[in-house]
Amino acid sequence: MSTPTRKPLDRHELWSLLSEKSDFWTELDVVQVTGSTNADLADAAKHGAPQGKVLIAEEQSRGRGRLDRQWVSPPRAGLTMSFLLRPTVPREQWGTLGLLTAVALEESLKAVCGVSAKLKWPNDVLIDGRKVCGILAQVEGGAVIVGAGLNVSLTEEELPVPEATSLHLAGASTLDRTEIAAGFLAHVAAVYETWNERGPASVIERWRRNSATLGRHVTVSFPNGRNLTGRAAGIDEEGCLQVRTDDGAVETIAAGDIVHLRPQG
Repeated sequence: MSTPTRKPLDRHELWSLLSEKSDFWTELDVVQVTGSTNADLADAAKHGAPQGKVLIAEEQSRGRGRLDRQWVSPPRAGLTMSFLLRPTVPREQWGTLGLLTAVALEESLKAVCGVSAKLKWPNDVLIDGRKVCGILAQVEGGAVIVGAGLNVSLTEEELPVPEATSLHLAGASTLDRTEIAAGFLAHVAAVYETWNERGPASVIERWRRNSATLGRHVTVSFPNGRNLTGRAAGIDEEGCLQVRTDDGAVETIAAGDIVHLRPQG
C-alpha cells in the first residue's frame, strides 16, 4: 500500500471551511512544528487567551499522551491539535470533556470519512480494536486544554505500535485533513455548547452507546503500581469508570490505564 500524498494544511482554507460550519471558534493557528500543542495553549491560557482558540501542528517534537507517554507521528501524516475551552458548568464535571471530544470525533469520522469507530475509556478512539486517536485534557486555571492526535495517512510501517491504526489503513473515504479537521471541530463545538448549557448527561449517554469498554473484562493499572481486574460495568455522571470485581464489589475509577482482556471461556 503506497503512502498517500501529504499536502500541507492551508490555514486560510481551513478557517474558511470551518467558519461555514461553526461560529464558535475564535482563532485558528497552524504551525509547522512545535514541542506540544497542549503546552502552547496552556501557556496561552495563563495569559488570558479566550475560549475557542485552536492550534494545529504539522509535527510535534515533544508530544505526549496519557501518563506522560511519548506521542510521535511523521510530519503531515495526522491531525495534531489542541483547543482551549472555558467551561461554565461545575468544575467536577470538567472531567467529561475527554469523553465529549471522543464522542465528537467518533460521530464526525462516520459523517466525513465513512468510518465506524468505538470508544475506549477514558478517551481513546478505536477502529477494529486498534487506536486511531488519543485525547488528552488538562486544566489550566479556569480553562481546559483538550489535545487530540488523529492518525490520518500513516502506513503500517509508520505506526508507533502494532495496536495502532490510521484512517488510511481503515479505508476512509477521504484523507483530506482540511475536511476532517473542519468537520471534527464543528462537531466538537455543537456537542460542547449543549454540554455547557445542560451538563454532561447527553455526552455520557452517547459515549455509552459507542463504548468498546463497557461489558468487557478489563485490567486497570494505577500510577501507584496497583492493578485491578473486573468487568467494566458502567460510567457515572462525572465520567468515572465503574468496575465490578469477581467478589461483586464495584470500584469507581477516576484515572487509570485500561487494558481490554480477551473474552473468557
